Amino acid sequence: MEYRQFGPDYVVRLDRGEEITAALTALCEKEGIRLASVQGLGASDHAVMGVFDPERKAYVRSTLTGPMEIASLLGSVSQKDGKPYLHLHATLCGMDQIARGGHVLEINVSLTCEITLHCIDGEVGRQLNEELGINLLRFS
Repeated sequence: MEYRQFGPDYVVRLDRGEEITAALTALCEKEGIRLASVQGLGASDHAVMGVFDPERKAYVRSTLTGPMEIASLLGSVSQKDGKPYLHLHATLCGMDQIARGGHVLEINVSLTCEITLHCIDGEVGRQLNEELGINLLRFS
């Protein structure tokens, strides 16, 4: 991973073999990023995506393999228990150019991935909502 800060924002390049959520979490820890929006694109050869099943209160996982474009990577950085909490969604397409998307559980970079973090001056936490089974933004 290479990155540069420009004002409140970071421009990040991830390289082959890096995993997006792990790399961004490490960056946020190192640079003290507590609140940010995330956008990116790139290429992957392995991804684990999820769609939340409210009845089971768990993600239904799908593993995608093969050459894929990361057509869109969007999300946020907040805080949970004093640590960076990434909430990312992505749209990926394979050689058939059919899009698949969902909640990012894991995306490995196959060629490169370009990400911008727009940092926001402040902090928003996350807290588990037992009824829904998900970690909601907490503004207090």
